[in-house]
Amino acid sequence: MTGRGLGRRSFLKQAGTGLLAVPVVGAMGRVGLAAPKRIETKASVAPAKVVLNVREYGALGDGVVKDTVAIQQTIDRCWVFGGGEVVIPAGSYLTGAIALRSNVLLRLEKDAVIIGSAEFADYPVMQVRWEGKWIQGHVGLIYALDAEHTGIVGPGKIMGNHALGGRPNVTNPLRHPALIEPMGCRDLRFEEFSTDYYRMWSLHLTYCEDVVVRNLTIRSTGGNGDGIDVDSCKRVRIDGCDIATGDDCISVKSGRGSEAYRLLKTSEDVHISNCTFADSIFACIGIGSETSGGIRNVRVEKCKFIGAKTFAIYIKSRPGRGAFIEDIVCEDLECSGMTGGFLRFNILASGIQDEFPVPGDEGIPTIRNFRFSKIKVTDCPVLVDGVGIHPRKPLEGFTLSDVTGTCAKGISLANVKHAVIRDVKVTGYSGPLLSVSNVTGSGLNGATTIEAPKVGEDVVAPEKPYQLR
Repeated sequence: MTGRGLGRRSFLKQAGTGLLAVPVVGAMGRVGLAAPKRIETKASVAPAKVVLNVREYGALGDGVVKDTVAIQQTIDRCWVFGGGEVVIPAGSYLTGAIALRSNVLLRLEKDAVIIGSAEFADYPVMQVRWEGKWIQGHVGLIYALDAEHTGIVGPGKIMGNHALGGRPNVTNPLRHPALIEPMGCRDLRFEEFSTDYYRMWSLHLTYCEDVVVRNLTIRSTGGNGDGIDVDSCKRVRIDGCDIATGDDCISVKSGRGSEAYRLLKTSEDVHISNCTFADSIFACIGIGSETSGGIRNVRVEKCKFIGAKTFAIYIKSRPGRGAFIEDIVCEDLECSGMTGGFLRFNILASGIQDEFPVPGDEGIPTIRNFRFSKIKVTDCPVLVDGVGIHPRKPLEGFTLSDVTGTCAKGISLANVKHAVIRDVKVTGYSGPLLSVSNVTGSGLNGATTIEAPKVGEDVVAPEKPYQLR
């Protein structure tokens, strides 16, 4: 065999599993000579952008032989050439974990399927986020560390190995691999492909900034199978996605306990639009309960909720988290198929209490400025369950307006200041439309009074102050 194919196959054989080594050419001074005078230049030609096909570097795509090395080497070679696209053509590509690189876009062509290996050993162990804490665990099937200008586009498919999903256990005590997991990355694209992975997260964004997620079809059912986790990220746009999951379709969070409170990596500026959600175990959109780094400026609009085991939107935290949840805006939503209802606040007792919680009133999350408008509900069991709010940190600013449809029960609120209830025109409910305890604002005329919610014991300060370790 001669020509191009031989050269690249020889490259694959020689390179092995490591990153391709590239010689560096530099100016070397000689003894006794003055240093060369610095010359300022401007590039006149843009860097080359290459397109590389994984088949040309040895990938078979037969679903039997692992293509990990071939795919990784293609990505690495694209990176050392300055970036471009790595193309995965039609076929079934069995792989272990693959690392994305800066300036490299992974393109899955029609009928291209990446299939995760069934071996935990094929997923490197490193620091990963799990239930709001940094721990040792297996990284995702496709991951990136401190990369920029990278991502994945379709129309192909990414499938995790279902046997690897689930929670850590005695046999496999480390966190199990997510499907796609960029960490500390910037300027990311995830567009026009589909995923399939049970009992674990499909897209786990951690410490990332400037992310676009568009037109994904996500299927993740049967346990802790979040669709998209926005975990301490900034400027995230999620648009046009079809998500059906076990756990939350989308979860916005920022860590838990004193560790995350010290780091204060806030999730903020998250925009979710034109999506369809169905959930079979928990909520469609969950904000929290891991909120110790703070959450702010989340906007959800023009979305359809067609099934929720609990509530379509669930805002949750607990004393011991600290920080804040603020500026949450949801409008132009259609909701049906809910077992719990449309909206719930639980800032009193949601999620696992941390080993090192934030003590006292400082540990009670501050919540403010929640607005919900243009909401249409069909056969909704409960319109709003809003009583799970701490009396010492009431919700400052809550608006519910322009709500239509049918529901079995109305609105219950406790410990809210500056509430605005306006144009709620629902039918079919029994009992009062509005029930309150310690609520001030407008639109409260005719509300019945309910008992104050029960509050647990205060979180006490530890004997020694917490230190990151």
